[in-house]
Amino acid sequence: MASFHDKIEKNIGLMMVLIVLTVSIGGLVQIVPLFFMHSTTEPVAGLKPYDAVRLTGRDVYVREGCYTCHSQMIRPFRAETERYGHYSVAGEFVYDHPFQWGSKRTGPDLARVGGRYSDEWHRVHLVNPRDVVPESIMPGYPWLANTAADADTIAAKMTALRKVGVPYTDAEIAAAPEALKGKTEQDALVAYLQGLGTVLSNRP
Repeated sequence: MASFHDKIEKNIGLMMVLIVLTVSIGGLVQIVPLFFMHSTTEPVAGLKPYDAVRLTGRDVYVREGCYTCHSQMIRPFRAETERYGHYSVAGEFVYDHPFQWGSKRTGPDLARVGGRYSDEWHRVHLVNPRDVVPESIMPGYPWLANTAADADTIAAKMTALRKVGVPYTDAEIAAAPEALKGKTEQDALVAYLQGLGTVLSNRP
């Protein structure tokens, strides 16, 4: 009499169902508890949602694919923390949808880049990276300096984010379009970069 194991090996449909079931259970066991851990769902002390300018800058960052070369996650290893600073914690990114953690580092990690360089340095770097980092292979983004920040959709974006838990007030949403008037996409992106990692790195 054939064993159950033999039946599974000979029935590809049954094997596929059991594989999906096994992977699903394993995934749920690992993922579901994270939703109930305060360290992953509660913001770190002092964390505030992105203001209208930084939120727009984050959208530019995602649109231009910056995340494909830069991570925003410092691992808790000595080699990482000595180079980049305090390791990343989930509470820093509870208002990020989607968060920008990752392991790709064609360019350096940006988790603690905020305040490390001046605004002018970032502007020059975005126009032509080799003017400040001669060995850089990053392309330039000169058009950002001449493209107006999108003030028309910012209120709708903030309203949508509020529905998934980002604590924007009605006043902040109402004031968002005005905050972007006269701003370029470069201004917004620089503001976003200058805020990265500053909450945790500034803690005593």
